[in-house]
Amino acid sequence: MLSSGLEGELLGMGVWSLGLGAVGAAIVGIFFANTDLCLSKVAQASMDYLEDADLQSTAEDGGVIKAKSLWEASGAVVMAVRRPG
Repeated sequence: MLSSGLEGELLGMGVWSLGLGAVGAAIVGIFFANTDLCLSKVAQASMDYLEDADLQSTAEDGGVIKAKSLWEASGAVVMAVRRPG
């Protein structure tokens, strides 16, 4: 009888340990998913680099213009995004 009670306590401790481990892993996962602690810091592009960028037209002619000329002509703001990969 004594060993049966001890086995039940050990089983209960194991279940609690697994439960607490799962909750802890979930909390850590949510924390890292919502922060940028593991991401590298990006470098800001200079104005000279952005002015010299070639922009391709989406129209049928497919022309290429410099970003600076677009800004001077119409005051348009161009956002450049580089996808990883």
